Amino acid sequence: MRSLLAVVLLASLSASAQTKSQPKLAERPYMGWSSWSFLRSKVSEETVKAQVDALFAAKLPDYGYRYINLDAGWTDGWDEHGVPKTNLTKFPSGMDGFGQYLHSKGLLFGVYMNPGIDPKLYDANPVIEGTTAHIKDITITTLPGSTHKGAYKIDFTKPAARAYIFSMLRQFARWKVDFIKLDFVGPGGGNLPADNREELRVWHAAILATHRPIWLELSNWMSIDQAPLWQATSNGWRIENDVECYPCGRSTDPAIKGNLTIWSKVSERFADLRPWITYAKPGGWNDLDSLEIGNGDKDGITPAERQTMFTLWSISCAPLYLGTDLTHMDPADLAIITNKNLIAINQAGVPASPLDIQQLRNKQQQAWFTKNRDGSFTLALFNLGSESAAIKFDWRELDALRDTNFATHPPKLTDLVTNQGVPTSPDEINFTLDSHASRVFRLTATK
Repeated sequence: MRSLLAVVLLASLSASAQTKSQPKLAERPYMGWSSWSFLRSKVSEETVKAQVDALFAAKLPDYGYRYINLDAGWTDGWDEHGVPKTNLTKFPSGMDGFGQYLHSKGLLFGVYMNPGIDPKLYDANPVIEGTTAHIKDITITTLPGSTHKGAYKIDFTKPAARAYIFSMLRQFARWKVDFIKLDFVGPGGGNLPADNREELRVWHAAILATHRPIWLELSNWMSIDQAPLWQATSNGWRIENDVECYPCGRSTDPAIKGNLTIWSKVSERFADLRPWITYAKPGGWNDLDSLEIGNGDKDGITPAERQTMFTLWSISCAPLYLGTDLTHMDPADLAIITNKNLIAINQAGVPASPLDIQQLRNKQQQAWFTKNRDGSFTLALFNLGSESAAIKFDWRELDALRDTNFATHPPKLTDLVTNQGVPTSPDEINFTLDSHASRVFRLTATK
């Protein structure tokens, strides 16, 4: 058995070398499907394969939806070294076999993890691979190991703590995992004031040491005070709480029972995203959570709200991952999530930001704007109010805010949902939007 010092030294050297040679992940936001919203912990090989079949039936991989991410529910305890084991009742092929199945279809494979030490793992107290230390030797039971109740903190002053994280990542690499969601990372949202900063640094180093490009996504509601650390160590970070409507799942009201989300969960992201916008760039992206679009009325939001949701996610370059039941795809929803114009804006990776126009400062009516790499511009209008409302401003106001020249040379407008040209005044933007509706345009110079 290798000594602990040898294990840590080799891992550190590997991580150092890999930092220079590994291709950069997350050049663009990822696209795919995640199991949590629809399946919760009832995830299984059978149920996910049904989703994969539906994914291909809808031709979604042709549009870029390729990550298949297992959320909570795939594990069954730990092996003799404290590394998570596959629940073979749910996944009889094991994680290695299930990963091979996804890769054979040209898809990418994601799993779910939490930081810290689970109390059951602490009680089992296995020996950490490559060391003589036990799990209890690296655990601080008096401090929270995650922002979710029930985990103990890992003590990274102990060398075996680093060896433990590296041993888990070696297993994930053997399974050919492409994506890890690390949930309840602190400082951030959740129930407890956990501090996982050092653990996250070790996760990052351990991923580099695998020589495998594994996307690391942090959840949930991460603290913006630590945004530079999230940028340096991960490829994405949730900026809000869960988008799901958990009371809907418990409701006895047939009108809302089982609905995936509600409008308030979507609309709150407009304000919460604002301070994060500058952190989104190739290598790491602001995560708005899963898109609850695909199941018609069971989405829990209206058709206009679904279009608004997809438009905000797209123009802010957030990952586009579906949380819906793909086996019951609504045709109108499919048209929203396969809009090539909005997907292209999302994948170009130039996030839009809101325009500080005086007439729009009530925050219920908003205009978001960005300059595209080809020299055109994207303008998205949103009415977050409960009544229809006009969104109106003079081209001169936009010129003053974004150094455009539209007052002198009014741009051509193309509606990116219908892909049709839109006549407009040579002097201003003036559109009336229904409640919770949106419009999104490409602006092209006429000179």
